[in-house]
Amino acid sequence: GDIDFSGNSFESIPNGWAAVQAIPESGLLQMLAFVGFLEGFVMLDSANGAEPGEFVGDLRNGSLDFGWDTFDDEQQDFKRGVEL
Repeated sequence: GDIDFSGNSFESIPNGWAAVQAIPESGLLQMLAFVGFLEGFVMLDSANGAEPGEFVGDLRNGSLDFGWDTFDDEQQDFKRGVEL
């Protein structure tokens, strides 16, 4: 498949840090803007009027919790520690 409308294929992008230099500047700016939007408006401890989380880094925002509320304290502590 192509990565842009110019016909550059995914296979033409090198591995590692060289890939960053091969991505067009407009593509890098688009990715930066998207990540900035997520950080500033979506991935917040209390986004969209939801109550603040139970702990620092609680990004559930009152939506999907994948069973977090069903875990006992020991399981919750373990899952928080796994991320470290």
